[in-house]
Amino acid sequence: MATNRLNDALLTTLDIANYRSKNAPISIVHLGIGAFHRAHQAWYTDNVNLTSKSAPWYIAGVSLRSASVREQLAPQDGLYHVIESDKNGKSATLIQAVKQLLVAPENPEAVLTLMTKPDTKIVSLTVTEKGYCHDPATNKLDFSNPSIVHDLENLDKPKSAIGFIASSLQKRFTSHGQGLTVLCCDNLPQNGTTLKGLICEFAEQLNPNLVAWIKRHVSFPNSMVDRIVPATTPQDIEDFQQDGIQDLGLVKSERFSQWVIEDNFVAGRPAWEDVGVTLVEDVEPFENAKLRLLNGAHSALAYIGFLSGYQYVHEVMADEYLTKYLKHLMHNEIMPTLSAPPGLDLTQYIHDLLERFCNPVLHHSTYQIAMDGSQKLPQRLLNTVIDRIASQESIEGLSFAIASWLRYTMAFDQKGDTIEVQDPLADTLLIIRQQHWDHIDELIHQYLDVGSVFPASLSQSDIFSQRVTYWLSYILANGVQTALQSLLLEVQDYSIKPLGALS
Repeated sequence: MATNRLNDALLTTLDIANYRSKNAPISIVHLGIGAFHRAHQAWYTDNVNLTSKSAPWYIAGVSLRSASVREQLAPQDGLYHVIESDKNGKSATLIQAVKQLLVAPENPEAVLTLMTKPDTKIVSLTVTEKGYCHDPATNKLDFSNPSIVHDLENLDKPKSAIGFIASSLQKRFTSHGQGLTVLCCDNLPQNGTTLKGLICEFAEQLNPNLVAWIKRHVSFPNSMVDRIVPATTPQDIEDFQQDGIQDLGLVKSERFSQWVIEDNFVAGRPAWEDVGVTLVEDVEPFENAKLRLLNGAHSALAYIGFLSGYQYVHEVMADEYLTKYLKHLMHNEIMPTLSAPPGLDLTQYIHDLLERFCNPVLHHSTYQIAMDGSQKLPQRLLNTVIDRIASQESIEGLSFAIASWLRYTMAFDQKGDTIEVQDPLADTLLIIRQQHWDHIDELIHQYLDVGSVFPASLSQSDIFSQRVTYWLSYILANGVQTALQSLLLEVQDYSIKPLGALS
């Protein structure tokens, strides 16, 4: 067992390049310093710092809720390892880019002060879909959200990411006037454009002149991020042994990583393109391919897999019927809705995604992926459904995925045991099930009437209602596995171009 806790003092004893400087300023403030940011954006920034001759870009990580990450990393001076794995094994990389840790609820003023400083060139964020306090069906700010209500009345002590960004921009506007870049790294369609709209809606309530300043001096580049980052377990920390060092902040990920960013930074940025980041004029084709094929398929396999009794994604991929279903869904229902960006073969992309899902080392939990479905499904699956209906194409596999999500939100498994559904709308969806359980048509009507999930184009679509009703009825009567086998019989006439067996 390792005995020495990782920290700055130990850096000189390690056989690695050490670029840490006590006097260098913070250039990036990141809201939501969870595992994904540490294994992705901070990992890329660390690579730049190691290879560039320019001054390092240091990150201050802000937790918007709990102090757990600060407790992991502050005693380690922000240092931690990323454990990457693929079918060939594992490797560990020490990350030095995170210089400061803050917990927003403990000291919101300190967070705002740091975000306002001229040295801060980028404010980035990974706060998950629900952290944007918006209506996913319309992309409009939810002014009834308790955090938004609070933040409009307490600009000096905000709670939400939207409140922190808008408040700090107002402080920049009224003090030194220097702009910056706000970089969204969450899975939202046109995430930068969406975030800009939400910030401007909030800022309009404060000062119309602030909105005009934001539009002139603040950029919101769109971006697409891709890396599978499962939750770190106590066993992962116990198993880690490197140079006699204990690391309580380590994160694990697959070896694959991708980041595509619209090159629109008003105050400078790290040379991310030197370490594998793709800088483009238009992110949307990359974003749609990833949101629909990776995230959409991930959500589908999570709900169907969890209801089938599988704990991990690689176990789902060992199921013959589930693998056939995913191939059908991705090749025959999702891919036809996409325009491939330059250099991306969508058939090969699907094959590579399925290979990644098979990684047995990651232990990516279906339950983890299943969280917050009401916030994720509009961009991951429902937009694809809308496109398929518009082109009068089959939505059987997509409807099966939506029905599986609704079955999951009923909060009990096939054995009758309780499921703890982690979703902002869990209580709303449970009440619908309890009140309309005996009438399947009315049950589906009430589900589709949840406007923050289902846009009017779907809630009023007869074909969508019919197919979701059919598959939810089938799943309730026969179980998800039997229903899945019936679905595969219905879609067996579809052809799927083979690329060889998954390894």
